[in-house]
Amino acid sequence: MRNASTKIVILALTLVLLCRAEAVFAQKGKYVLGIGDRLSLLLYAGGKLQLEGGGALMLTISEDGTITLPFLGKVTADGLTVDKLTRKITTRLKTDYFVDPQVILSVVAYRSKKVYILGEVKKPGSYGMESENTGLIELISMAGGATEKRGKKAFVLRGAYADIASGGKINELVKKKEPIVVDLQRLLERADLSANVRLRADDVVYIPPRRFVDIAQSKIYVMGHVKRPGIYDFQDGITALNACLLAGGFAKFAAPNRATVSRFDNGQKIIIRIDLNDVKEGDADDIVLKPGDRVYVPKSRL
Repeated sequence: MRNASTKIVILALTLVLLCRAEAVFAQKGKYVLGIGDRLSLLLYAGGKLQLEGGGALMLTISEDGTITLPFLGKVTADGLTVDKLTRKITTRLKTDYFVDPQVILSVVAYRSKKVYILGEVKKPGSYGMESENTGLIELISMAGGATEKRGKKAFVLRGAYADIASGGKINELVKKKEPIVVDLQRLLERADLSANVRLRADDVVYIPPRRFVDIAQSKIYVMGHVKRPGIYDFQDGITALNACLLAGGFAKFAAPNRATVSRFDNGQKIIIRIDLNDVKEGDADDIVLKPGDRVYVPKSRL
């Protein structure tokens, strides 16, 4: 009974998330138009439809960022929200052609801003961003939801759409880039919206199967002015200073007093500054590293 109750709660929370996704999609006024987007326009004046054919006019934002309208000719649409473009068209029509025109403008195909989702979802592929607030849960919803084979994590690779479009392998991209790692159990099972990473145009999301070995998150990275910069296996309890010693110690002209540790936490990149000279002298606490952390030792300014 307890397991059944837990499943019911999880299902209910998931439905809330999906409803929230639909609500975000409805915020079309915040979407910034771009080249390739398709629009539908209706124009009323004096209680009558003022377009030939008696229906909506279908428009596509051209390569020069404009749409071509009856009466007005070319009008710049790229970079405007639907609300701003509607007001712009209405003002020009009111000034020269109609008394109190009513313009109804909507987006029928989002083609200018895309995100890509791969892996264990029911409909992998590219999707138009229907809002500036599109998050990971919204993209998963658009892709039909995650499959039962999904693993516990999702990887968000910023700006990797071109790499995928040119034939890049997703596993290699996960290793090379600095993916944002999202805990899908928190997001999908516990309905923790703090894990709902907001996406950007050209992002690639990868939801691997359970058998996927998370290479990026089983390593630490020691970079900059150490003798052997590179990628090392993560070990429980390893600290920033230990990692530098593992990399052969500090190189000539290194500045350990200005070292940093960078990591992703809840989808946000955090940079922690640390004086490793003070750590060596016992005057400061060392930082215990987490899988995926990057230790960087800069060059001395002298």
